[in-house]
Amino acid sequence: MSETPDHRDTGGSDGGADRTPDAVPPSAAVPPSGAAPRLGPRPLERSEADPAEQALFGRPDGVDAPFDPPPSHGTNGTSRQAPGFPLQPPPTAAVARAFGRPERAGAGGLQRPPGSDGAEHTDPAGEAFWPGGSAEDPWRDPDTPVVAAPPHGDADEPPPSPRPDGPRLSVREVLFGGRVQPRALALLGALALGVGALGGLVGHWTAAGASALTTPGAVLASTEDAKERPPGSVADLAARVLPSVVSLEVTVGNQAGNGSGVVIDADGYVLTNDHVVAPATGPGQGSIEAVFSDGSRVPAEVVGTDPLTDLAVLRVPVANPTVASIGRSAELAVGDSVIAIGSPFGLAGTVTTGIVSAVDRPVRLDPEGSAGDAVIDAVQTDAAINPGNSGGPLVDSTGAVVGINTAIRSAGTAQSGDQGGSIGLGFAIPIDDARTIGQELIRSGRVAHADLGVNARSVTDGATDGAQIQNVVERGPAAAAGIADGDVVVRVGERAIASADEMVVAVREYDPGAQVPIELVRQGRPLTVTATLGER
Repeated sequence: MSETPDHRDTGGSDGGADRTPDAVPPSAAVPPSGAAPRLGPRPLERSEADPAEQALFGRPDGVDAPFDPPPSHGTNGTSRQAPGFPLQPPPTAAVARAFGRPERAGAGGLQRPPGSDGAEHTDPAGEAFWPGGSAEDPWRDPDTPVVAAPPHGDADEPPPSPRPDGPRLSVREVLFGGRVQPRALALLGALALGVGALGGLVGHWTAAGASALTTPGAVLASTEDAKERPPGSVADLAARVLPSVVSLEVTVGNQAGNGSGVVIDADGYVLTNDHVVAPATGPGQGSIEAVFSDGSRVPAEVVGTDPLTDLAVLRVPVANPTVASIGRSAELAVGDSVIAIGSPFGLAGTVTTGIVSAVDRPVRLDPEGSAGDAVIDAVQTDAAINPGNSGGPLVDSTGAVVGINTAIRSAGTAQSGDQGGSIGLGFAIPIDDARTIGQELIRSGRVAHADLGVNARSVTDGATDGAQIQNVVERGPAAAAGIADGDVVVRVGERAIASADEMVVAVREYDPGAQVPIELVRQGRPLTVTATLGER
């Protein structure tokens, strides 16, 4: 294309309105006579097309129209090639079967109902293609308003259609129709026989039991409530204490005796009475055997004895023995429940119960039963204590040992050994005294007691009780304090004296060498002296 010289618009309000390419011929640029000169439109500037782009996006050779006409088809249904366009080869038979029209479609289009053969199909209402007419179909009516559908699930579900009854099987069909496997039939038969046999046995047992109830002379056994043994009961306490109690069998020559003891230390130390082991420690040197609650027997060795308090300590070669719990006798009160455990008359593991009848009861033991003039400040109990209980523990309601059973009162005589029987007057050494003496025996084998150096007897004038001095040991503690024969002692320290035995136990409450004030009555006049106790 040739270029046209550049013409610029010099004015005019509508000078830009006629700038349409090729809209005005060049001759129109010459204004009419008497008019102002006017420039014509500038021709378009078109650059040469790129050969590569033209080959890619340009029209094919020989095609001038905007779109190429469709290829014409031959009479036999095959396409004829249009000028300038190569056609694809006809499809194969497999592709034609898969994607071609079905043979029954005929010449009609896809919108024709099957079987129309290209002819216009109408229903009785005069509408084409849609049974019932298309006038009521909202998808075919352009004037149908748009309505929002309800959310999914809001609509009521249609009720389920009732299931039809299946064919019923008869017994003949089950057995002979081959509808059930023979193995299943055999299993059902065996199950039915088992259920029948079980029912028969239950019926037989029921009938037999009913006949036994109706038989004349039948006696129904009565039932009792289960026994309850709460913690703290006698049964519970006995079960806890019995493993720590031993039965002592003493043999001297062809003679034998028995007593009891209680384990007080994990090293195998056993606390008992002196009069229990005295026959084995005297002339003849007998043997002592300890029998535990489980039946085991071991020999016992005497560690030490104290005849003045009727206590002794033995040792048994037992590893990890059960040790009794030690309580406090000073906390006992009259009426407290107590349990006595021992081997009366050789019956090991005997348990009796009672209460504390009195505390701080001075009791002089039978000199034939002990090796010395033993006087104890006893705990009195009505628990049954018999010969053989000696040396066994007296236990409180917590299972702690509060005394060592020692003596009984029978037929008006204090009995500490193998004579008499229980009449409800038993005596035990307080565990506070027994613990101190037992520890000293384990440590040194002997115990030193305080002594006043007098002999006395119990007296009373009807208003005052006391201990009358019968004999003062020469150069003894009483003689040094100025006590004379005939004086009546009424108080030792803080303890009132009502008998000679009580004076003895009151003096033994102190250690040797202690200075103790002693109140006495001499020829009807009160007198107080201070005595420095000696040792015995």
